[in-house]
Amino acid sequence: MKKAQPWIGLIARLSLGGVLLYAGYLKALTPDKSMMAVRAYELLPIWLANIFGVVLPWLEIGAGVLLIIGIAIRYVAIFGSALMITFVIAISQAWARGLSIDCGCFGDGGAIDPSQTKYLETILRDIGFALLGFYLIRYPLTKFALEKRESRQEKPSHALTPGE
Repeated sequence: MKKAQPWIGLIARLSLGGVLLYAGYLKALTPDKSMMAVRAYELLPIWLANIFGVVLPWLEIGAGVLLIIGIAIRYVAIFGSALMITFVIAISQAWARGLSIDCGCFGDGGAIDPSQTKYLETILRDIGFALLGFYLIRYPLTKFALEKRESRQEKPSHALTPGE
């Protein structure tokens, strides 16, 4: 398993990073739809939902790029996992409240016909991506990442210790 961890991490990193980059890209191109999607959850005041609708896609793009190239993996994985868990909570509350909305995950969003909702599939998908993030939090060292392992070698014999 030890030899597979960096490869599994690479797959997790590219998967989570890819979905964040793709989703952010689609929403950044249509900020009006992105704002509408956030407003559809009816959780935030309109002005704050609009800010989230504009800012969130750019945060997703940034996180996606960092994961794909492999920089600050643990920190970006924390952000990505937290984002996915937030999405799960938001979608769950919309489902529980009987709202008929598209999640807005990939550029669309807003009110839809109740027969078109895909709450369970969306929740399971986002839990899966959160799990990829949790894996990267635990094992951030992956293949082909720009971020390298911190040196864990012993100090050189000529290094001074405190008090010398």
